[in-house]
Parts: sequence; structure tokens; C-alpha cells
Amino acid sequence: MALTIGVDIGGTKIAAGTVDPEGRILRRAKAPTPRGDGEHLAEAVAGLVRELREGEDAAPAAVGVGTAGFVDETRSRIVLAGNLGLADDPVRERIARRVGLPVVVENDANAAAWAEFRFGAGRGRRDAVVITLGTGVGGALIVDGELRRGRFGAAGEIGHYRMVPFARRCACGNQGCWEQYASGSALVAEARALAAAEPKAAARLLEAAGGDPEGIEGPEVTRAAQEGDPAALRCFAAVGEWVGQGLADLAAILDPECFVVGGGVSAAGEILLGPAREAYARAVTGRATRRLAEIRQAELGGEPAGIIGAADLALR
Repeated sequence: MALTIGVDIGGTKIAAGTVDPEGRILRRAKAPTPRGDGEHLAEAVAGLVRELREGEDAAPAAVGVGTAGFVDETRSRIVLAGNLGLADDPVRERIARRVGLPVVVENDANAAAWAEFRFGAGRGRRDAVVITLGTGVGGALIVDGELRRGRFGAAGEIGHYRMVPFARRCACGNQGCWEQYASGSALVAEARALAAAEPKAAARLLEAAGGDPEGIEGPEVTRAAQEGDPAALRCFAAVGEWVGQGLADLAAILDPECFVVGGGVSAAGEILLGPAREAYARAVTGRATRRLAEIRQAELGGEPAGIIGAADLALR
């Protein structure tokens, strides 16, 4: 049984695990993420690989690394990762030199999406779009059973297609990007704006934030919505509308079999996906005659999906 090691490099921590061919994580390890130094980052990853190999009789077949930022078409270099403070970094070579194993590097959203496609909510499908609703909106495209990375490795950055030209400014440098309306940040912005405009309606959210609209955070909005708070439900309905509109636009271009929605905001389940499905059905082109793609909640969770997907991609 070929085992691989999957590594998920995040902005604050690195999570790694030994993964079997069925997508099960057998052992785990974690370490803080060094910033701004590729050699230190590679050594931290190598340290986790060595920790996971301790006591094992056989060496893993390969190491898969999912990292934030843009990864080049050869899956060997970090082109740009602002959260890690790295640019044009030969991450694969640095890690492989230390661990003595084949190494594959992939964008973290692509890795997590691949795990959902292979072992989670997308299993059994041939075509899927996986989106992650976190601080921003990440995504990945699977077409005819293959991860589509694009000619230069940057495909699937769906959070940055512009829904509303010349509108809200995005950290990417453009304005009106989808993630400004359909992300965890957008949910928080919606809740804060509602609390400032209608404090009585948002009394529950304001109480949790000490009376200051700017103190409202995403987890409290989710908890309040799950407990039936009308203001929080309004916020999720607004974000769900934007999610559904964006999925309809993607369906017009890609026509996938299913959409898988993950990330922290998706923890609200049907509170988010219900409005998203309704908006999608209203907005999708050809809606009177076409088959509609399923919209499903991700199953694996962010960190496990990143580990599993990176490990499985390393076998390919």
C-alpha cells in the first residue's frame, strides 16, 4: 500500500499528514509557518516529513505540498505568495533536497478541491467546480476528471472575476471581485453595515460585539443564524444571493456537473446554500430547459482536505 505525505502550508501554520490511497489520514503533525524565507520554510516542511516518517518501516512514495499563492505550471516554484512573503521561490527543489523523495507542489485551493473531488462531496463526478468561502473566495476546476491548472498554473482564481465592475476595491488590485460579495469578509461587512444602520434589528449581534458594529465577527454571525436570529439570517441571505449569482455565471462558461462549496462560511450549511440554490436557479442561463448542476456542501473540512489532496496529487 503506497503511502504519501500531504502538507498544507497556511499563513500561520503548516499541517502535514501521512495519507493512504483511500484518502485516510493516518498520522498528523504541525508546525508554525516561517515567513519571508524560503529556506526556513523548506526546513519546517522537511522537519514535519521527518517526524511523520519516524518509526515507519517503509518510506512514503512522495510528498505533496499545497501552498497559498500562485504556483507555476511546472508545479515546482511559488510565483507569488503574499501571505508567506515569498516570490519566485524554488520550493520543490528546496524540500526535495532535504527529504530525498519526489515532491509535487500545488496551490492549496487546488489541493483541497482535488480531495473533495476524489474522496468528498464531488466523488463519482467527472466535472466539478469547487469553491472555498473563507476570508476570500478560492476555487478549482475539475474537467473530465482532471484538475485544470491553466497554461501558467493560475486557473481557478474564481474569487477574482469581477461581478460588479468599478465597485468595491479588492486586495488583488481590481474592483468588484466576486470575493468582495460572497466571502467570509463579505458576510462580516454585511453584518456590520446592518448593525450600524438598524441597531435594534441587530441587537443580538451588537450584544455579542460589546455594542460596537466593528466588533462583529463571522463565527458569531454564523452562530446567531443557526439559532434563528433574523438579522444574521438576512446577512446569510444576502451573501447566499451573491454566491448563487456567481455560480450561475460560472455555469454559463463551464457547465459543471456539480458545485462543491467549502470554507468557513459553508459551515452554516443550508442557511447559506438554500439562498444560493434559489439565486442560482433564477439566474442561470437557459434555466427553463437545462439541467441544473448540484450545489453541495464540502465534506472533508479545510485542513484535512488540503493534506489529503496534496498527498493524492503527489501520486499522479
